[in-house]
Amino acid sequence: MDITIITNLIFITILIILTAFFVASEFAVIKVRMSRIDQLIEEGNKKAIAAKKIVSDLDYYLSACQLGITVTALGLGTLGEPTVEKLLHPVFDYFGIPAAMSTVASYALALMIMTLLHVVLGELAPKTLAIQYAERLTLLLAPALVAFGKIFFPLIWFMNGTSRALLRLVGVKPASHEQAHSEEELQIIMTQSFQSGEINQTELTYLQNIFAFDERVAKDIMIPRTQMVVLDSVMEKEEILQIIDEHHFTRYPITENGDKDKIIGVVNTKEMVTKYALGKETTLQEHIHKIPFILETARLQDVLLKMKKDQIHIVIVIDEFGGTSGIISMEDILEEIVGEIRDEFDDDEIPDIIENSRNEYLINGRVLLDELENRFNITFENTFNVDTIGGWIQAEMLQADGKQVPIHRENQQWKIAKSDNHQILQVSLKLQSEVTT
Repeated sequence: MDITIITNLIFITILIILTAFFVASEFAVIKVRMSRIDQLIEEGNKKAIAAKKIVSDLDYYLSACQLGITVTALGLGTLGEPTVEKLLHPVFDYFGIPAAMSTVASYALALMIMTLLHVVLGELAPKTLAIQYAERLTLLLAPALVAFGKIFFPLIWFMNGTSRALLRLVGVKPASHEQAHSEEELQIIMTQSFQSGEINQTELTYLQNIFAFDERVAKDIMIPRTQMVVLDSVMEKEEILQIIDEHHFTRYPITENGDKDKIIGVVNTKEMVTKYALGKETTLQEHIHKIPFILETARLQDVLLKMKKDQIHIVIVIDEFGGTSGIISMEDILEEIVGEIRDEFDDDEIPDIIENSRNEYLINGRVLLDELENRFNITFENTFNVDTIGGWIQAEMLQADGKQVPIHRENQQWKIAKSDNHQILQVSLKLQSEVTT
């Protein structure tokens, strides 16, 4: 074997390694997350600085990778096939194969061997490694890729400029490589992170609640008018203390003449009870504070901002006609994100969804249809202007001429479990493969 063939083989090996380098760099920088790079920089990882430079200017460095891959591929084509062909000629001569046939055969085999080496070692293997170990390879290869980009800056700049100019000629604007995610994409990422063990169930629930929070309005979570506990402006001390002892709320709306459509303010019972305990003379009117009013359609995030701004923990929800629809407390809003908040007085509080037995549930009439659809993987029909399961049951009953008969939908059987006048307080749900009537 002469020195020329040995030299060519060395160059071929170097070109395959360089191809692998550029291919791995290309896939790694696309796969790696910017948020993770920022985290590594904050932790003091110096290699992450070069990685961020690449990810921040992805278009330029992808062009650098493409330049490297193209040049190395051309080099392999120029050196590889003639070199392998020369190596195979003696083999064909040894077996006495005619020169014309050996030339064609050696060229075909040389092409196959170089293609195999180029595709497997230079393309497929580096690509697979880059996808599986994107962060590690990005940190490892980033400094060399940055150096390559600086050395060949004029050529890369010229190629990118030419490419953009050609795209503009046909009316196409070059796309930027944005890494911002839509809400739907973030929810998919959260679910995948939970499935892979990166976050736990509690964290996943909090994140899902935050996204759902943005879509909720005051009407969705308010305590309805019929369940509001209020104090009247003319109540005596004994009656006030009796209501406080029975319900243990901190704040109560104050009505005028017992009319819930005429709410004049709110009282903090801690202020009154403290004075009562100290034996000081005081009246209910002395402790009445202003209370904000909001519409049913107000977004929860706006309600929360208003409560924080006004430093108030309770608001009254009114309908489009100005009548009282319900009430919302700060605790109600926070529970939409962190889940149910219980204190020492909540021992008798009943969960919104109770599993009595397998596939049989007792559900609070105020539970949202969206929550039930997500939990039981079911779909409700005829939900126009209806948000809660109680409202849906009422709408279905209207179609049945007001008869309180079980409602059957696919594998679901719904019944009214508890009601107060026309308000549905609890419903029962039975799930089974076939529900018979």
